[in-house]
Amino acid sequence: MKIKVFYDRENKNKTIELYNDITVKDLLKKMNINPVTVIVSKNNDIIMEDEKLNDKDNIKIISVISGG
Repeated sequence: MKIKVFYDRENKNKTIELYNDITVKDLLKKMNINPVTVIVSKNNDIIMEDEKLNDKDNIKIISVISGG
């Protein structure tokens, strides 16, 4: 299975090959990204960590910035 991933910290698109039945949580773990620090969208819809990914999905990983 191949998915397209855009991660704003790297500011680039990449295609990642993954096994079937992978979740957002699995993807973030594979990319060494703390899930608390990002928002993930699939095909322009915000999704949760337990959402399954499908072949040819477009994933965007956006960093959450907080401050005081």
